[in-house]
Amino acid sequence: MPMRLGEPLQTIARVYEDICAGEEPWVALGNFLNDWFLYATDRQRDLIAERPRFRAHPTLIERRWACFLAATVEYLCQLYALPCPRWVFESPEAQALDTPWYDVHYLDPEIQQWLEETTPEPFRRRNIYCGGQLFLDKREIIAL
Repeated sequence: MPMRLGEPLQTIARVYEDICAGEEPWVALGNFLNDWFLYATDRQRDLIAERPRFRAHPTLIERRWACFLAATVEYLCQLYALPCPRWVFESPEAQALDTPWYDVHYLDPEIQQWLEETTPEPFRRRNIYCGGQLFLDKREIIAL
């Protein structure tokens, strides 16, 4: 499917900028995923190449999203057999969180255990627990 005319790519760097500017994180990330899965599939490397401009003194939310976005890029690169950009591994801001991050809705210990078991390794290594169904391609779900 062709890219939307007149709209810039929603790169992962832009996702981080949008989040830091107050955009709802799932909206910014959703726009990236729309480009990844639908509108710019032929430009996936361009979507992840640029290192986000991580804040020197990030808030807890900015730090979490820096790690989450790095894990997202690493995971998608593994899934789609793409070379992973070096910034994912070299950016100190994008490494493991000090405390585990679960969705606030999942405070139940049994659900947390399930999340720990099913979360892909790039997220687990960064102490982020989101489960294994976060980045399903909508087109593949419809085909099921």
